[in-house]
Amino acid sequence: MGAYWDDRYGREGKIWGTTPSVTAGQACREFRGRGVRRVLVPGAGYGRNAALFARAGFDVTGVEVSAEAVRLAEGDGVRYIPGSFLEVDLEADAYDAVYCHNVLHLFLAPDRRRFVARCAAALRAGGLAFFAVFSDEEPSYGKGRRVEADTYESKPGRPVHYFSERDLRDHLAGFDVLEIGTVEEPEEHGEEGPHVHRLRFVLAGRKG
Repeated sequence: MGAYWDDRYGREGKIWGTTPSVTAGQACREFRGRGVRRVLVPGAGYGRNAALFARAGFDVTGVEVSAEAVRLAEGDGVRYIPGSFLEVDLEADAYDAVYCHNVLHLFLAPDRRRFVARCAAALRAGGLAFFAVFSDEEPSYGKGRRVEADTYESKPGRPVHYFSERDLRDHLAGFDVLEIGTVEEPEEHGEEGPHVHRLRFVLAGRKG
């Protein structure tokens, strides 16, 4: 996966611009209101969203598999750990919150489970997790080669899983779901031009 993203960031630079996702603003408000200080951002990319938390005064650590993305992110106030989130060493019970935008759906089923488990292990008891993922209401759902249930290779070498609400709740069985819903997120980049994603989001607290 690292080679795919190095190539893409190398060709397209800051693919999604510098404006944070609407879900990052949503998570930032929730985190502020719930006493969060340390935030972990898996799949931080070039810091489009992670930098928002840093500017808001949080202590932010981003994990990013693409060295090219980390290079693009230099000087944004985020501490970066290079490597795959499934493999890097992380402090246990150390973070107050995890924010993860459009990353979890890029993994196949066993690794999605590992990903969520690693998020839980990094959080303190009662810590918060905010995930934004592609929903099964996404316009691209069902397009491309089917890889596994609700997972399609819409671009060569990049399978995407599309979450129903039930599926997302099932992935977060080790958390208490505080809020769950959908949000529309407009984007404009590359050959795709203007388009709108239908994301599913969840705010949840680690049990125990």
